[in-house]
Amino acid sequence: MDLTVFLVVLLSALMQAGWNVILKIRLDPFSALVLVGICGGIAALPFALWLGPPDAAVVPWIGLSVVCHLSYYAFIIGAYTRADLGMAYPVARGSALLMTAAVAIFVLAEPIGLIGVTGIVLLAASVLLMARHAIGQRMEAAGLLLALGSGVSVTGFTIIDGTAARIAGSANAYTTWLFVCDAVVILALVLAWKGPRALKPMLGFLPLGMLGGSMLFVSYWLSVWAMTQAPIGLVTAVRESSVLFGAIMAVTLLREPLRADRVVAAVLVVAGLTLIKLH
Repeated sequence: MDLTVFLVVLLSALMQAGWNVILKIRLDPFSALVLVGICGGIAALPFALWLGPPDAAVVPWIGLSVVCHLSYYAFIIGAYTRADLGMAYPVARGSALLMTAAVAIFVLAEPIGLIGVTGIVLLAASVLLMARHAIGQRMEAAGLLLALGSGVSVTGFTIIDGTAARIAGSANAYTTWLFVCDAVVILALVLAWKGPRALKPMLGFLPLGMLGGSMLFVSYWLSVWAMTQAPIGLVTAVRESSVLFGAIMAVTLLREPLRADRVVAAVLVVAGLTLIKLH
């Protein structure tokens, strides 16, 4: 992988870890995800208006991606209500990484190679290892299926967005309008389902929501751009190095304990990144 692309995806991973840490504000998972999703669209709107509408050929792809994003939110919120966050999220992201790599190799015929595949497997192992401390707790079948459903949704919008950006020839207008459409649909569904009262608890966290939403938007924008420059499977794998940044933030900012599994996961991340960079 080209060094510039590699560093851009690492920056994307750092921002992804950052907005996930922000999700740990004193809001329930549903409200936190809704707040960050809407704020991400607000952050994207000025860029969308400046760049102009996306190519007509990718408008249907934006619609498909919005559906996948909404299904991801539904699955992951459902998983959080039935399983420990420390298990549900790693299962969702780790399974998505492996499924995305499989689709990239066997459907898109991307040239990932043995070294790249080994790096992907190491990074997936590091993500799943983050769930180790919660394995002593029983994860009911419904929680596991919902987490895996989240992984399928992530795979769906990752493949869709990477392919659509390549069709458009640029990630810019596509990604900005995707976030605007995402936010509009999320807001409309929340208002239709729960009414304006559902937004009231979020207002006190608006500054944090804008910070998290902006990080989510820029992080994904960089990631989609990278998928126009390098194999989707490898970009996705490098982006999941966010587990390393997330662990560092959890220990330094949230004062969570430095567990042995996090140290081992960090070693796996570094090893996986090294192999992918050598690809």
